[in-house]
Amino acid sequence: MRLFHHTRPVLAATALGLAATSLVACGSSSPSTMPAAKIKNVVLVTHDSWVMPKSVLADFTRKTGYVVTVRASGDAGVLTNKLILSAGNPDGDVSFGVDNTLGSRALSNNVFASYTPGSVPAGAAQYDLAGDNGSHLTPIDHSAVCVDVDLPWFKAHDLAVPTSLDDLVKPAYKGLFVTESAAASSPGTAFLLATIAAKGDGWQDYWKALLANGTQVAADWTSAYQGDFTQGGGKGTRPIVVSYNSDPADAVSNGRSSIGVVKSTCFGQVEYAGVLAGAKNAPGAQAFIDFLLTPEVQSQLPGSMYVFPVVNGIALPSGWAKFAYQPTQTLTLAASDIAANRDQWLQQWNDLVSAH
Repeated sequence: MRLFHHTRPVLAATALGLAATSLVACGSSSPSTMPAAKIKNVVLVTHDSWVMPKSVLADFTRKTGYVVTVRASGDAGVLTNKLILSAGNPDGDVSFGVDNTLGSRALSNNVFASYTPGSVPAGAAQYDLAGDNGSHLTPIDHSAVCVDVDLPWFKAHDLAVPTSLDDLVKPAYKGLFVTESAAASSPGTAFLLATIAAKGDGWQDYWKALLANGTQVAADWTSAYQGDFTQGGGKGTRPIVVSYNSDPADAVSNGRSSIGVVKSTCFGQVEYAGVLAGAKNAPGAQAFIDFLLTPEVQSQLPGSMYVFPVVNGIALPSGWAKFAYQPTQTLTLAASDIAANRDQWLQQWNDLVSAH
């Protein structure tokens, strides 16, 4: 779902070359204090933006006896592809990071075993994936993919900040916008779906206009945000980027944020966890999903992964209430529509970009 200024995904351009790294939780609880028979690994397969303090994972070990091993597998799109390829014979026990744009695909390929937490905290169920109702995938966090802008750049160039998708195809904004590949990155996919939700059958004409207006398609979020965006790594030339609603909270100086959100462009994103079908340690996987819904973990999500908790009543970091934009409405598509049309949409999108 950032490894540079915060922890949104470092996105891979293809599903090839998947890398796995392993981190073992350790901390204040010594394994010697637990019954030897109860100390078991539970393997978490997740995306590269997974970040959780070691002390939190150590507390999970202290409470349950399970030691967490983390295997990161690229961004959410790459992660989902890997899970599908290994369905029934997974590389772990539990997965976190499949989102609402990809969840139906994972379910149709039998990636996840049936599991619903015994006690779902208030607020979480409203983020259930339509058609699943929490029976395989448990919502853990939510955010939104939005068009973001470099506010000081627009002020310096005496140009009005864009306020809509339609603005992005106007001559005044020619050559200023960069988005990620819809075929290779989760925010790129989300932005494509946002344009389909907004434009309906006219989405391909809209993309033709975007490309004709100098829109750049980057391989991944890192390339777009850190490389091309003027607020990113320092050498970018494009002041408009597809990124996240939480970005303004990470760019605050002297009581102001240098990043703005084009509010009408946001597409809601929810990340899920699920027990992998064929898991060697299904009880450990279930215990970990339960743990992800506790206040201890939910309170860590904004600061660690720059996403909002799904559980009601979790206090946000002090700057978030003012600067992290949380839309009351987002562009949406039914999960069934995404499942039925995703492959065709991606092929059509790829044809448009390739022809440009």
